[in-house]
This record gives sequence, C-alpha cells and structure tokens, in this order.
Amino acid sequence: MKIAITSNHIRLSLLIFSFAFCTSSAFCQKYDPGIMQTVNTLFDGMRAGDSSMVRSAFAVGSSMMSVPQNPSDSIAMKTESINGFVKAVGKPHEQKWDEQIYDVKITVDGPMAIVWAPYKFFLGEKFSHCGVNVFTLIKISTGWKISSITDTRRKEGCL
Repeated sequence: MKIAITSNHIRLSLLIFSFAFCTSSAFCQKYDPGIMQTVNTLFDGMRAGDSSMVRSAFAVGSSMMSVPQNPSDSIAMKTESINGFVKAVGKPHEQKWDEQIYDVKITVDGPMAIVWAPYKFFLGEKFSHCGVNVFTLIKISTGWKISSITDTRRKEGCL
C-alpha cells in the first residue's frame, strides 16, 4: 500500500510540532511590533534631543543601570531613575546622540518583553563606545513601556 503525502499532511505535521513545542516554551508567543516601536521611540528621541519623546517610552518608576567591565568595580555600577537621563537628552548639546542597535533578540511572555540589543554609540559622526542594552518592557493600558535598561559599555572589542 502506497501513502501519498500531500502539502496538507506537511502543514498539519508542522502545526502539531509547533503546538507541542510551544506549549512548554514562553518564547513562542507572538511578536508584537509595539515592542520595537517603543525602543525606537527612545532612540529617535535621543537623536532629536527631544526629552518628551524619550520620556514617553518609559513606564513610571523606570530605572537604568550600567554594569562595569570589571566585576570587582562595584563603585562603577550605578542604578538611577530615568529622570536625569531624560533631562540630559533635552539639554542642548553640540552633537547628536546616535545609538545604533543591531542583531536584536526579543523574548515575550504575555505583558512582559526582554529586548537584547548590542549597540554602537556615536556623538555626531564620532564613535564613542559600544556594548549591549537589555530592555525590560511591560505592556500597560497605553502600550509597551520600558521599565528598565541595563547596559554594558566599552570602547574596544566592538563588532
């Protein structure tokens, strides 16, 4: 007896495989373009020097942390609210703050998302530093908002 495998059989097999795999994984949730829209709002606001645009990307009570390259240098690690950062963005500065992200990875679990984004930061056209940003976002009634950013910074070993 010969069994013919049709494209419907293949689709059904893939659907069953996907369901079986995704029921045990939080990483199978549907991607929401609002996640990257929020991150892009932050960077567009930085480039424009627009503190209102930057603030709109954040949830109330958000924080930022920079992690030092040397783990024993705990004095270099600092956590702060976003207020100082937002104020600095809005102050006139000679050069555009241009943070460029690439190779972005996003994971979602319901109303929470994590964005892992290596970056290069430029002051105007001049390279300043690089590292990785990790954004934690939450979905609230007004959409996706950044609740925290943790980053690393270095001047060497940048891709």
